[in-house]
Amino acid sequence: MELGVFLSHETACDVAEEAERLGYGMALVPEGFRSDAPTVLGAVAARTRRIALASGVMQVPARTPVLTALTAATLDSVSGGRFRLGLGVSNPDVSLGWYGVPFPEPLSRLREYVTVVRMALRGEPVRHRGRHYQLPPDGTDEAAHLVAAPVRADLPLYLAGVRPGSLRLAAELADGWVGVFSSPRRIAESLELVRKVRGTLDGFEVVPSVPVAIADDPEQAADTLRGYYANFIGLASKERGVYFALATEMGFGEAAEEIHARCAAGDRAGAAKAVPFAFMDRTALIGPVARIAPRIAEYAAAGVTTLGLTVLSRTLAGQLAVVRGAAEAMAGVEAVGSGLG
Repeated sequence: MELGVFLSHETACDVAEEAERLGYGMALVPEGFRSDAPTVLGAVAARTRRIALASGVMQVPARTPVLTALTAATLDSVSGGRFRLGLGVSNPDVSLGWYGVPFPEPLSRLREYVTVVRMALRGEPVRHRGRHYQLPPDGTDEAAHLVAAPVRADLPLYLAGVRPGSLRLAAELADGWVGVFSSPRRIAESLELVRKVRGTLDGFEVVPSVPVAIADDPEQAADTLRGYYANFIGLASKERGVYFALATEMGFGEAAEEIHARCAAGDRAGAAKAVPFAFMDRTALIGPVARIAPRIAEYAAAGVTTLGLTVLSRTLAGQLAVVRGAAEAMAGVEAVGSGLG
């Protein structure tokens, strides 16, 4: 297992450079409330040389599949073949409210989307007649064809997912899975489903987003993560919120209700305070280096290939400290593993 880091656009280049120096395997850029992914990835590509780069994840409703393929090919070219394309369907409220794209049959739509992206990355003229995408549309025979773009047919493609249907689709169509709010136990259970679909986990990348906060006092460290958790649990309606549903399934339904209600009322501070420490501790790395090292080992044992650290410190100095602390913890895990071997 390698370490990865999710970057914030304000500090992305500095953090990525330090992560590369420390031997991290991947730097990922999320997309949504604060920035798009490709712009930041382009800047990071220019400042790094070895670390793999990935979108974590680009939102499917925001772009046509051909533009996504073109963007991926361009990022792969400017990074010297280091790019991995992470995609996610987002959620109904964001899809419709932000991008004006309806959200019916998201998995069926995603299946066609990936088909078109793959076709474009193979350098073929894009001709697809599906339920959701008809390319080229009636009235023209001008098919997209990335003849001038530096395309790579085997460019790795990851799909984000929380629910079983999304996991099955990732197992069937993708080269990897990007998870969120994932405990080691939940990852191990999810990978059993992936194995059933694929027949093997060989060659399949497992990249969970795991929040991390390092401090001597675990409770104090957890306080820096509360707003992040509250934001996701309070996102969208309770009926359509995948993160609300996930927290409920994990046994924190009462807290999820309070968090969602406080977010809906505009009480973000109250929502953050309502996030249970136990929920964060199960799905994050919290506390001093000595406390998070065994948790890192648990993620490795569960089948994670790249542990994507979501670093939430507000300052560059704080983010660099977390990146270094996690590397120290990882070195301890590797040393123990080497000794046992």
